[in-house]
Amino acid sequence: MYLSRMNTLDVQKYLQSSDTILIPVGSLENHGLHMPLGTDALIPDEIARLLNEKSDILIAPTVNYGATDDLSGFPGTVSIGTEGLIHLLRAICDELYKYGFRRFLILNGHGGNTAAIQAVGIHLYRKGAYLANLNWWLMAGQLNAEWAGGHGGGEETAAIMAVDETLIKREYIDLPESFKNDLSDSLPYAAWQNVSFKGATVTVPREIKDISDNGWLVHSFKGDVPSRASKEWGKEMLSAMADYIADFEKEFAKVRLPERSFPI
Repeated sequence: MYLSRMNTLDVQKYLQSSDTILIPVGSLENHGLHMPLGTDALIPDEIARLLNEKSDILIAPTVNYGATDDLSGFPGTVSIGTEGLIHLLRAICDELYKYGFRRFLILNGHGGNTAAIQAVGIHLYRKGAYLANLNWWLMAGQLNAEWAGGHGGGEETAAIMAVDETLIKREYIDLPESFKNDLSDSLPYAAWQNVSFKGATVTVPREIKDISDNGWLVHSFKGDVPSRASKEWGKEMLSAMADYIADFEKEFAKVRLPERSFPI
């Protein structure tokens, strides 16, 4: 059930039997020329829709903006930064906490959001609540190793095909990662913002547009090219994620809430 479609009496009734709410969180960022900017929100949206068919969990409106400073520079990318996302999520969760929600499931679509989500999770824990961060793309790869993928690769491309095939620009789907050694040839690109030196990797924060003209980078997920994606794969994968979350939510509801360690 969707929070935005309920009235205040509906919410009061829901809280009589459950204190759990799911909040999809995404971002607006480049995923390569073949993918829509809203990929990281569209996929959690679809998982939530499938979950709604299997579970009575309450689903809050999706947070469509995230912390994606590293992809800033590709036109259309909009980042609110880690601090911005912390403030936004904390404000949302604090309001929901006020009404009685104590178990927050964050259905996350973007790795750059993780630091903010974890900060809000600690904040809620100290108030006597729990937050569970569900990074769908990592979990999907754990459920089935063949699904594992990186930024804009086959995994996410398949998921978007399951959402809406027309969003994929197939004329660009075969373009290579097209990364370059932007620092120097002696400090070659390794993965995302990392460079390689004498057998180890070092992180040098910078914008991805200096590394790749395309913007899809699967780094350690070798072979996760967008062209291997299919709508059938995407549908199976997103359905499996919805099933998993439905089962997880039931177990999460049984967990005893933490004691408050700080005054509200």
